[in-house]
Amino acid sequence: MRAIRVREFGGSEVLVPEEVPDPVAGPGQVVVALAAADVIYLDTLLRRGWGGDVFPVRPPYVPGGGGAGRVLSVGEGVDPAWLGRHVAARRFGGGYAERMAADVTEVVEVPEGVSSAQAAAVLHDGVTALSLARLAKIARGEWVLVAAAAGGAGSLLVQMARDAGARVVAAARGGRKLALARELGAEAVVDYSADGWQHRVREAAGGAGVDLAFDGAGGDLGRAAFDTVAEDGRFVTYGTSGGAFTDIDPRLAAERRIRVTNALADGPPDRATVRDLLAQALTLTARGRIRPVVGATHPLDRAADAHTSLERRTTVGKSLLLV
Repeated sequence: MRAIRVREFGGSEVLVPEEVPDPVAGPGQVVVALAAADVIYLDTLLRRGWGGDVFPVRPPYVPGGGGAGRVLSVGEGVDPAWLGRHVAARRFGGGYAERMAADVTEVVEVPEGVSSAQAAAVLHDGVTALSLARLAKIARGEWVLVAAAAGGAGSLLVQMARDAGARVVAAARGGRKLALARELGAEAVVDYSADGWQHRVREAAGGAGVDLAFDGAGGDLGRAAFDTVAEDGRFVTYGTSGGAFTDIDPRLAAERRIRVTNALADGPPDRATVRDLLAQALTLTARGRIRPVVGATHPLDRAADAHTSLERRTTVGKSLLLV
């Protein structure tokens, strides 16, 4: 089968198409013929060699965390009824390929009416957004800032906050991304490439600041997002697209009585929780409660283009590989 392999850490040019052996379903596993594979910003960081103390990635490897397609074969102990089912499969590694093996506990059936592209688009970002929304307990009528609002998770958070009855301020870079955020339900939009953007967020929320901020950027942008939060508010950080995690001085947070939560501090949720959240995200998609925005699709062999676009911040919404 065709797959993308990384033989050494480096720039996007190290993503090379190769012929590799077809996967075989082991005990408790299925093999899925992927129609669409998810691409997330973390993939670009791992490709450069970041996070080796947390993520077990060593070249050569096939990147990617899964995708959606049809079950081709099942291993020992797996119900043959899985054969031919339309599923989303999420596991660490192996997603940039025509086929992937996954434990049956890592597979969720895709509801009727949801395409493989939509299913792949919520595979990670839908789980992330639902987990963050549950963690933050979004309340009706409160002001919520979503930073990196045009990204995969951010665009879903805008919709979830709006659906919960919150008033959303979306922060993103550039007119296209701000227009998308407004289309998805943001009441106010702010370009965070402009100096002093955090003051405009506070003004949009009535002057005191927002009740809740979701920081999907990290780094300096994340610290600016923290400045938008009103006293007694909540700040939830989960992103590193700014180059690093957001580090908030605990004394400053205490002075302003802001509860700071790093959603990544305790590591990823367990497999059962991920499966439950993915099933919920797929159901919300099927019911039209959320709309994953697929802004860029690339053929499998052009995975390098997908990474380059993400790193240059030109991707609006989700980026997928079509197999």
